[in-house]
Amino acid sequence: MLLGLRVKNFALIREASLSFDTGFTVLSGETGAGKSILIDSISALLGAKTGRDMIRNGEEAAYLELIFSVRQKELRERLAALSIVPEEDGTVIVSRKIQKTRSISRINGEAVTARQLKELAALLIDIHGQHEVQTLFSTEMHGRLLDELLPPAGQAAREAYAEAYRAYRQLLRQERESADRAALLREADLLAFEIRELSESGIHPGEEAELAEAYASAKHAAQIEEALAEAERALQTDAVSEALRAVRAVVRYTTSLEALAGQLTELDALVQDAAEAVRGEQGKVESDEETLNRLGERLDLLRHLEAKYDCDEEGLLRLLAEKEARAAAITALLRSAETVTQQKESARQTLCAAAAALREFRHRAAESLATRVETELAALNFKGARFEVRFAELSDFAESGSESAEFYIRTNPGEEIKPLRQIASGGELSRVMLALQTVLAAKDRVETLIFDEIDAGISGRTAQLVSEKLMEISRTRQVLCITHLPQLAAMADHHYLIAKETDGSKTETEIREITGEALYLELGRLIGGAEITAGVLKTAEEMKQLAEKRKEEMR
Repeated sequence: MLLGLRVKNFALIREASLSFDTGFTVLSGETGAGKSILIDSISALLGAKTGRDMIRNGEEAAYLELIFSVRQKELRERLAALSIVPEEDGTVIVSRKIQKTRSISRINGEAVTARQLKELAALLIDIHGQHEVQTLFSTEMHGRLLDELLPPAGQAAREAYAEAYRAYRQLLRQERESADRAALLREADLLAFEIRELSESGIHPGEEAELAEAYASAKHAAQIEEALAEAERALQTDAVSEALRAVRAVVRYTTSLEALAGQLTELDALVQDAAEAVRGEQGKVESDEETLNRLGERLDLLRHLEAKYDCDEEGLLRLLAEKEARAAAITALLRSAETVTQQKESARQTLCAAAAALREFRHRAAESLATRVETELAALNFKGARFEVRFAELSDFAESGSESAEFYIRTNPGEEIKPLRQIASGGELSRVMLALQTVLAAKDRVETLIFDEIDAGISGRTAQLVSEKLMEISRTRQVLCITHLPQLAAMADHHYLIAKETDGSKTETEIREITGEALYLELGRLIGGAEITAGVLKTAEEMKQLAEKRKEEMR
C-alpha cells in the first residue's frame, strides 16, 4: 500500500508531503493547477524518463520520494526475487534525485536502475490514465488480461505451454542449422583443407622471430665471420697484459698504483673471457645456400599463412583450434540431423497438446470474463451491453499460444458487436477499463490503483455509477483518483485539493487534504464552477451526505 509521497522542487511544486490511507482517495483542482504534475512525479519515481526541465525554475535539483508498506508474505518473496528487501516493518522507500547533469534513484537507500524501478512498480502500483486506457486497443493486452483470470491449473497449463514452446523452438533452430546438408558438407571440406594446411605447417609459438633471426644470420654469415676474426685479432695483442706487468713491476714503490693494478687485472680477465667468447661464436653460423633457402622458404610459408588468414602467429594457432571445433560441430550436426527431425516431430506433438490444454482453460476464462464484464458494464450504465472474447487461430505457434484473443463489445442494444478498438468514445473506453479492473480486482494484483481522469467524457447518472464502482474496488485495493466530477469527489474517503498560487513573480502548486467547510467549497466548485452560491453549497452538503449514506449501504 502507498503510505506517502514527498515532492520537492518538481515543476511548479516547491514542496509537498502527502500521507495516504486505505480506501478511496480523490485529488481535485482547477485545470492547470498541477494534477498532471503529481502523476508525472509518481511516474518519474517509478522509472519513467524525466528531463531536467522538470526541475523547478531557479533550483539545482528536484527530489521525489514514495513510501510503501509491504506486509504480504508472497509480495515480499516476489520483491526478494528482485533483490529488494523491505525494512523490518515492511517499509519500502523509493527516492529519486533529478539533477541537471544526472538522475539518481534509490530503493531503501541503495542505488538502482530505471529497469529495477519499473520491475518494482509492476508489483506495487498501477497507474491508469488516458494512455493506459488506449492500451485496450492492443489485442496483446487482451490476451494478458484474460490470462490473469486463469485458475491455478490454467496458469500451470500456460507454463507448460511456454516450456514446450521453448523446447520446440530450440529444435527448429538446430534443424535449420543442419537443414542445408550440401552447404555443411562444403564447409566441412573447406575446414578439412584449412585444418590440414595449418596442422602440417607445424607452427609453434615464437617461431617467426626465431626464423627471422636465423635467416638474417645465415644471409650475413660472411660478414659475421669476418667481424669475429677481426675481433679475435684485436683481443690477441696482449696490450692489456703488458700494461699489467709494467704496473706490477713498480707497485711496490708506491701504494697509489695498487688501485690501477687492480683495474688492469680485472680488465685482463675480461679481455681473456671476451676472446674465449669470440672463439666460441666462430663456426656457429651456417652460411651454405641450402640452409639459407630452407630458412627463407619456412619464413615465407609462415608469412603467407598470416596474410591469408589475416592474423599473426598466435592468431593462426587460435584459428586452428576454432576450425577444429567447428569441424567437430558440423560432424555432430550431420550425424544428429535425422535425430533432430524425429525429436522435433515429438516436440511438436507435445506443443500441440499443451496448446490444446491452454486453449481450453482460456476459452472457459473468456466465457467467465464476458459474463462478469457484462454485469459490470450494466452497473456502469451500459444497458444491454454485450461483451465477447473472440479467438483467432494463428498461422503458427507463438510464444503466447496458438490463438490470439480480442475483445468485442456492443455498448447499445441493436448495434452490431464490434472489436473494442473501434470504440471512439474516451468515456466508453474508460468505463470498459473500469469494468475490467473491477473483475480483475479479486485476483492477486497490486494493492494501489491510480486513476487519472478515468471519468473523462461521463456525467450525471453514469458519473454516480462510476464513483460507486471505484468505491467498490477500494474495498480490496487502495484507490487514488484524479477527478473533476463532484459525484466521484463526494464518494471519497479522503480528499486532496491541488491549487496553484502566485504572488505575481512566481507560481507554486500546493496540495492539502480538505475536510468540512473546505470540502464543501471544493464540491461546490466542481458542481457550479466559478460562482459558488449558497444554493450550490447546500447542494454540495447534500451530495456528500447522500454519498456517505450510499457508502454505508454498500458496506
